[in-house]
Amino acid sequence: MERRELLRLCSGALVSSALGSTLSPAFAKSTAGAADAAASERYNRERRFLETSCGRIAYVDRGSGDAVLFLHGFPLSSFQWRGAIERLSSERRCIAPDLMGLGYTEVAENQSVAPAAQVDMLAALLDGLAIPKVDLIANDSGGAIAQWFMVKHRDRVRTAILTNCDVETNSPPDALLPVIDLARSGLYPDLWLEPWLRHKDVARSAEGLGGMCYSDPKQLTDAALDQYLGPLVASSERKKLINRYAMSLAPNPLLGIESELRQCTVPTRIIWGMSDTIFSTTNPDYLYGILPRMMGIKRLRTAKLFFPEERPDIIAREARNLWELSSVRFSNNA
Repeated sequence: MERRELLRLCSGALVSSALGSTLSPAFAKSTAGAADAAASERYNRERRFLETSCGRIAYVDRGSGDAVLFLHGFPLSSFQWRGAIERLSSERRCIAPDLMGLGYTEVAENQSVAPAAQVDMLAALLDGLAIPKVDLIANDSGGAIAQWFMVKHRDRVRTAILTNCDVETNSPPDALLPVIDLARSGLYPDLWLEPWLRHKDVARSAEGLGGMCYSDPKQLTDAALDQYLGPLVASSERKKLINRYAMSLAPNPLLGIESELRQCTVPTRIIWGMSDTIFSTTNPDYLYGILPRMMGIKRLRTAKLFFPEERPDIIAREARNLWELSSVRFSNNA
């Protein structure tokens, strides 16, 4: 069967199966939808680009003071952190880049998009912005990148908040293997991302991104889907790039990191959505057992993988508490 015919049949099957349980189009007109439309317009106005050897890195820079570096999940972009940025930018400088291969970042030719390369890009971004230290807040594959950043640039990290993400013993998770296989065949954006972008209620269905990764699928608004998926399927080159990103997540990109994390003294707080079906619910306990300066685990019973987008109040509150507690302990140890 020709590739074009395979794409047509598979895409049609995906949409048809999901339409049987799709959510109401009223979601696009919901309060969340209206708020996100305004947030998307603001994000587009505020988006900046920094030229680095890795490419033109897209990022948002809002607020002043000590810097917070937000690392988003896959296949999302920095727009995932809009709610947390809104709540924290009055007291911190919030830096939210689009990782290479995702969002609006323009990747240099032949540039790797694997987690190790992402760490180098982030260091270059911070250098370009003259930011010596950051508080890290990360989710999903951004959490894997955060762990490598913590061990490679520990002198640049004041504190870290890790939410649902890879750990060495669970990377990549089994749930991601079909995505990686499709990416290797060059089909991932055509069979998953484009149908979700064209049929947004399908993206919010049980079989879609919303049903798999959000506790409340209507929080995955039309504006958010446009921000996340639009750039990834904008051209054949971008489709190849998102396939490369997915493929870079295997084999295990965290292999060998445990011994280095055991020596990492960055104060770290874990916030974990316990209804996540992508990553193991034992991952936070694993991290607790190896990180020397663990500042506790907060478990959210009904939260799924991308809960930081749905529950930014929790992210903001936990961040403030961590910063205050680590500051007090640092002062007492001085």
